[in-house]
Amino acid sequence: MNSAETVDVVLIGGGIMSATLGSLISRLQPDWSIRVYERLGEVAQESSNAWNNAGTGHAALCELNYMPENPDGSVSAAKAVSINEQFQISRQYWAYLVSTGALPEPHNFINTAPHMTFVRGAANIEYLKKRVAALKDQPLFPDLEYTEDLERIAEWTPLLAKKRNPKQKVAATRIVSGTDVDFGALTKYLFTDISERGAEIHTNHQVTRLKRQKDGTWRLRVKHLVGGTPSTVNARFVFVGAGGGALALLQHSGISEIEGFGGFPISGQFLRTTNPKLVAQHQAKVYGKAAVGAPPMSVPHLDTRVVDGETALLFGPYAGFTPKFLKTSTWFDLPFSIRLHNLGPMIQVGLKNFDLVKYLVGELMANREKKMQALREFMPTAKTEDWELITAGQRVQVMKKDPEKGGILQFGTEVITGADGTIAGLLGASPGASTAAPIMLDVLARCFPDRMAEWEPKLREMIPGYGTTLSGDPAAAEASLAETAKTLQLQA
Repeated sequence: MNSAETVDVVLIGGGIMSATLGSLISRLQPDWSIRVYERLGEVAQESSNAWNNAGTGHAALCELNYMPENPDGSVSAAKAVSINEQFQISRQYWAYLVSTGALPEPHNFINTAPHMTFVRGAANIEYLKKRVAALKDQPLFPDLEYTEDLERIAEWTPLLAKKRNPKQKVAATRIVSGTDVDFGALTKYLFTDISERGAEIHTNHQVTRLKRQKDGTWRLRVKHLVGGTPSTVNARFVFVGAGGGALALLQHSGISEIEGFGGFPISGQFLRTTNPKLVAQHQAKVYGKAAVGAPPMSVPHLDTRVVDGETALLFGPYAGFTPKFLKTSTWFDLPFSIRLHNLGPMIQVGLKNFDLVKYLVGELMANREKKMQALREFMPTAKTEDWELITAGQRVQVMKKDPEKGGILQFGTEVITGADGTIAGLLGASPGASTAAPIMLDVLARCFPDRMAEWEPKLREMIPGYGTTLSGDPAAAEASLAETAKTLQLQA
C-alpha cells in the first residue's frame, strides 16, 4: 500500500454503522473512494454479530425502558415515538435496498416476530395500563393489544402461561407486526454491496493512530495483524465506527469535541435453547421491566431469534462487568481510557450510580441456578438442561460532563464530530443498530452540510420519510408501514 495514497472516505470498524454509512455514501457520491478497516478476520463479529445482541428491531413497541414512569406517576410516549420514527427510517432504507436488488431476499435478515410486554404485580400492571393509554392513538403503534387474562396470554405465547399460578396478577401487550433482525447478516450483505460498488474492505487490519495533517486530511497508521506489516493512508473523511474501540481512537485524534467523554463497559450473557418443542411454543419477543438500578440494556426479555435461517429462543441479558471495551480486546481498555479531562465526570458517575454498581455486583455473583430462576419468572416450566449460557457482546455506555451534575451516565448513542466535519465517531449502545440509518444521516448532515441540498433528491428516493415525521400523519404512517412490510415480506 502506497503511504502517500489518499482516499475520500475511511470507515474504521466492520459493524452495522460503518456498513450503513458506506452504503449511503456509495449511492450519494458514487465517485468517492471508500476503504474499510476491520481488525478481526470478518466483519460483523462484535456488537453487530447476531448472537452478541438481541436482534430486536427496536421500535419501542415492547421496550418499557423507553417509556419510564415519571416522578409524578405519569407516562410520556415522546421517546418511544421518536425511536419508532427512527426505526422507520432504517426500515424504509432496507426496503429500498431490497427493491433495487442490493440486499437479498429479506427473510435472510428480517422476519416478523410479535413484540410483547409482560409484567407481574399490581403496581406494574397499573404502569402498563398508563403506557397503553399513552400509545393507543399513536399511528406508529397500530393494533396494540392489552390483556390481563392468562388464557389470552397463553394463546399469544404458551410458555409464559404454562403452569403459572393462576392467582398471580399479570398483564401483557402485543403488537403482531414487530420484527426480529439478524444484524450480523444485514451488515455482511451491506458490505458485500458496497464492495461491489468499488469500496475496499480490509479485514485483519487495525487502525492504531490517526493524526490531522496540514492539508486537512487525516493520516492513519494501519497494522496488518497477519504478519504485522505497518502501513499508512490519508483520508479526506474518517468515520470511527469501531464500537467499544471508538473512544480510544477519537482520543488519539486530538479533537477537542471528545474531551470529557468516558466509557463504562457492561458485559452480558444470554440463555439460549434450540429445543424444537420449546421454539415452536414461543414466537415473539417479550420484554419485562428492569430491576432497580439495572441499565436499560439489561431489561429481561424472552425472544424468538432467527439466525442463519435457524430459529432459537434467547433469554437475558444477565449483566456483568469487565474493563474490556470489546469482546475480543484487552483488560486495559478502561484504565487506558482515563484522561484528566474525563476523570472528574467518571468519578461523579461512580458516586451517583450506587444502584447500578449494586446491581452489577449482584449479577456477577449470580450462579447458573439463579439465572434459571430469572428465566422461570417468564417461563415457569424452564428446565436447566434445555438451556445453554452464551456470552453476548460488550456495550460501552457513555459517561460525559454535565454542567449541573458534573458527570452523567448516558444510555443511548452519541455522535461526535470534529469542528471541520472531516472526522466523526459513534459512542454508546441501544437502540444502536436498529436506528443505524437515521444516525448515519445525522453524521452526513453534520459533516457535509454543504452537500445535503444536492443529496436531498436521492435521499428522498431511498428514504421517502426523510425530513418528515410519520407520527403526526396517520395516513402517511399507515402507507409507510404497509409498503415496507410488503417489500420486506413482513406482516403488516
